[in-house]
Amino acid sequence: MTQISNPADRQKINSALTEISNSLTRIEAERDLIKDIVNDTCQQHQLDKKIFRKMAKVHHRRNYNEEVAEHEQFEILYQTITNHG
Repeated sequence: MTQISNPADRQKINSALTEISNSLTRIEAERDLIKDIVNDTCQQHQLDKKIFRKMAKVHHRRNYNEEVAEHEQFEILYQTITNHG
């Protein structure tokens, strides 16, 4: 195991740990906010949470066409393999 004997290096590492912890706290808060938005919106408009979350991800990534193409490929492959459709 590496020994960090230089006090300045230990302080830098400790500061990095604190910064990471603060960032993780902000991430947790944002996740809680997203969860509340999803719950409120889906309840108010009778939306399926799974579908609404997927819509939000597609909206964020701006990859609607890619999602549609992937789903079409899934449908074709699934129907071919299972003889459904």
